[in-house]
Parts: sequence; C-alpha cells; structure tokens
Amino acid sequence: MMVHVELGERSYPIYVDTNGLPRLNDYLGRHHLVDRLYIITDENVRSLYGETMLRSLRDAGRGADLLSVPAGEGSKSFEQLNWLYTQLLEKGADRGSIIIALGGGVVGDLAGFVAATFMRGIRFVQAPTTVLAQVDSSVGGKVGINHALGKNLIGAFHQPQFVLIDARTLATLPEREVRAGCVEILKYGYIADRDFFQQIAANLTALFALESTIIESALRTSCSIKADVVSRDERESGLRATLNFGHTIGHAIEAATNYKVYLHGEAVLYGMQAALYLSHRAGTLTKRLLDESVALFRQFKAPRLPDLDECALLAAMQKDKKRSARGQQWVLLHDIGRAYLTREVKEEWVREAIAFMKS
Repeated sequence: MMVHVELGERSYPIYVDTNGLPRLNDYLGRHHLVDRLYIITDENVRSLYGETMLRSLRDAGRGADLLSVPAGEGSKSFEQLNWLYTQLLEKGADRGSIIIALGGGVVGDLAGFVAATFMRGIRFVQAPTTVLAQVDSSVGGKVGINHALGKNLIGAFHQPQFVLIDARTLATLPEREVRAGCVEILKYGYIADRDFFQQIAANLTALFALESTIIESALRTSCSIKADVVSRDERESGLRATLNFGHTIGHAIEAATNYKVYLHGEAVLYGMQAALYLSHRAGTLTKRLLDESVALFRQFKAPRLPDLDECALLAAMQKDKKRSARGQQWVLLHDIGRAYLTREVKEEWVREAIAFMKS
C-alpha cells in the first residue's frame, strides 16, 4: 500500500509493505537510486537488521557501508553528528551518495540531518523500525539533533526520497515501546479524525498486540493523515503545528527528567492529558470527554509521574521551539478530531493542568 506526500518536485511515496526491508534494493531501483549507499543505524538495530541489509545490498552489487551510533536519545548530539561526517568523508562519500536511515526516531532525525547538511544536502531514504518512527518522525522531512538547552532545537526540513515501512520490524520491540509509540497513533485521531479515534480506542488491546489487520490499518491511516497535513503545510506555518498536540508539556517532561525516565510517547501521553485539561478549562471540551480520555490513557500503562518540580517544567516550556515573542502556542481541541491553535492560555491554567496530569 502506498501513501503519497504531495510537495511538488519534493513529493515522495510512503510504502507500507509487510515484507519491505528485504525488498529495499527493488525500491531503490524503482527510484533510480544507484549511487553508493551509507546505512546509518544504532547498535541495537544493527544486529537485528543492519548487517543483513548490508549483505543483501552488497550481494545485489551495490556499494554500501554501515555506520552505527549508540542507541538512545543521547546520540542526537553534535558529537555523533561530527563523527558521522568524519566517517562519510573518510569512506569517500560525495554529493551523489545516498543515506539510508534504518532505525527509530533518533536514527531518522540524526541521519536525516546528516543528509540535509553533508555537502549542502544529499539524498536519503527513511526505513523506520519503531511505531513512533513509522507513523510520525519518518514522515514530513523534519530532521535534527538536540541541544543542551532543549530537544530538536538544531534542525532542518529535508524530505526523503521515499519512506519504507515494514510492520514486521515492530515484533522485536518491547511491549512498553509499542504502547508508547501507539500514543502518536491515538494523537492523529484526537486532532484530525474522530472515526479513526473511535476505531483505535475500541481496539487498543489488539493494537498493542500488533495484530496485523489492526496495526497495518493504523499505520496507513496515521501516515495518510500526516501526509495530508505536510502536503498542505510543509514548513509548519499553521496546520502542521497541530501535530504537536501534547508535545509542549511532553517535551518539558522529557527535559525535566533528563530523557531518562519516560519514553517519548509516554511523556506525550501526559502532555495530551494536560492539553485536554486546558481545552476543558478554555471551555472548548466537555468534562465527559476529558474524563473518558483519562480513563483511556490508563490502558497505556505509562509510569506514574514523580513529584516533578512545577518550576522546572515551566522553565523547560520556555525553551520550546514553538514559543515566540507572542508567547507559547498551544494545540487544544474543540472536540475529538477538531484541533485548533491558540496562545490564549493563562499560566494559572497551565499550573492547574500540571497538577491534573500528576493526580
């Protein structure tokens, strides 16, 4: 199944192929990508898929190299970025070379930023292997690294040649990571599609179990929603910002806990809870929908929030890249499937929302 991201000359397909990774060489040929390949992955994915992919490409007569970084958020750093530049230069990469980003969101963001900046930009392919990466970070061209003062503050927009999603890779993920990734799937229902939301909410157990019909449908629909949003607003001037539902406070939770306590999706889950509270406080969401959502969130089994310092969370939000001189931009809901952007959120409401998500 294919979803298309319409961006004029930068348009590209998202292939949802249950046996996609073994057919990577065929997809490369379909897109006339015949130059030398550099697979960038992490140490975990290298042993699962990286070495096999390298052998497969070389057996097909491709020139290819495999570069791996440590697994985890810490690799989205200047140090790993510079190391990858050095490896590419030492191995003879040039402006015609192609990067394959094989892994989760960290690898996709990092490898994509390498591609965006190496020799002023080279082509790359996204081959995501986690739920989060397959439905979110691999689609849309956002690439980058973290800074000591905040997440994803250094980055670019650099669209891939194509995205290849192989749902079979999800079988190797820990259950906790699957649940956390599914938060982003639920997010699409909240912001854009009430029917999809209801379908996911009614089938969470099957989704967490990666039942093929459910997960493949969820991947397709999530990618379709994001592709539509990106096609209409590539550079996040308006509509695309709604994809950040739950991320303002979610990113602050990650930063306040040094990225060591919560998976990204778990932090976003709490951020969505806070955003729903703010929507209710703003008078645009009913108490019934708020309460039903909180009950739904319990099924994700995210670790309880510790006694996070409110001031630390507020300070982290001040560094959010979506903040401007006009104040913090929030993504709130009028209803399930109807997101809107606003800066009309009082600080006292935010403090109440923090207390609410910790209760």
